[in-house]
Amino acid sequence: MRSRLLRACAVSMGVAAAAWMATHGLQAQGRAPSSSVRSAKAIPRTADGHPDIQGMYDVATITQLERPKEFGTRASLSPEEAAALEKAEQDWKDSTLKQDVPDRDAPPVGGETNKPPTFLATLFRGGGGVVGGYNTFWLAGGSQVVKVDGQYRTSIVVDPPDGRIPEMKPTARKKLQERLAARVDPSASESAAAGPATAFDNVEARPLAERCLLGFGSTSGPPTLPNYFYNNLKQIVQTKDTILIHVEMVHDARIIRMNKQHPPKTVRKWLGDSIGRWEGDTLVVDTTNFTDKTLFQGSGESLRVTERFTPIDGKSLLYQFTVDDPDTWERPWKGEYVWNATQENLYEYACHEGNHGLVNVLRGARFNDKK
Repeated sequence: MRSRLLRACAVSMGVAAAAWMATHGLQAQGRAPSSSVRSAKAIPRTADGHPDIQGMYDVATITQLERPKEFGTRASLSPEEAAALEKAEQDWKDSTLKQDVPDRDAPPVGGETNKPPTFLATLFRGGGGVVGGYNTFWLAGGSQVVKVDGQYRTSIVVDPPDGRIPEMKPTARKKLQERLAARVDPSASESAAAGPATAFDNVEARPLAERCLLGFGSTSGPPTLPNYFYNNLKQIVQTKDTILIHVEMVHDARIIRMNKQHPPKTVRKWLGDSIGRWEGDTLVVDTTNFTDKTLFQGSGESLRVTERFTPIDGKSLLYQFTVDDPDTWERPWKGEYVWNATQENLYEYACHEGNHGLVNVLRGARFNDKK
């Protein structure tokens, strides 16, 4: 845990958006193409002429991965709608800080039971339960809606047109259900359910982030996504032959080998095998050879992710990704959001050293078994 205000992300807009729509109404808007790249003259370059994309990026946002269903195929918001969502989240954050006042009233017996007013609030409730978890001083759930090409987005997913991940194939859904019958989703977020009783039988039944192996959700990537609570910095280190993406959440370091070949399919990696190439000023990364231990959105070893990193004004990056697993979904799906350049520092996430939490989780389960 970092000792400063942390970054967080990928936040939904469902509850607040619904309230705003009820009083203001929504008008259909078309989705603009992703043409955020500005003049090539503004882009710094390395000695070999390629864009220099090294630096620190903050990906915190209040835009969720999948589009809230009330938006349908609407890909964008008006500036007024986006401002209303941002204000609703900020108002909720401000209200939670009042709970840290020493002479505040006692909380209700049994914990909070009211409906959370925003999606950030919903995530916060999920992470701590009705009795609370972290106080929000330690959280940083983003403050802005994703903006691409001047359009305020209703989701990170842009294809299919409804902004939602396609339905899984029946065979893939059945296989996933069987795997999760005895353990937690390995890519579970901090607000995920604890899982079935057997999910406490052994270490490997617990989520990967809880075991300090990979970041919560898909912060590790690929695709690499925002986090809902904090630790949203991503650092890029670039050489001619190798590009490294250092992810703040659970200290993941992902290596992209430039202009190489993937190893045989028998070689499987936690983050897959990433091969990069330049297409003009865009870094294109193809990742295969995933292990089925990560189960990104229920996918398996056939997963293939294609990413595109395009400089914007020589400062930030437009990050686009395509996810394809023919064994899991009927069709590929795509998403995009902006990585904002920042001068903040990335702090060590020393998760595994002295990780008494996991030991105590299993010890508590054994105690309950005896009872």
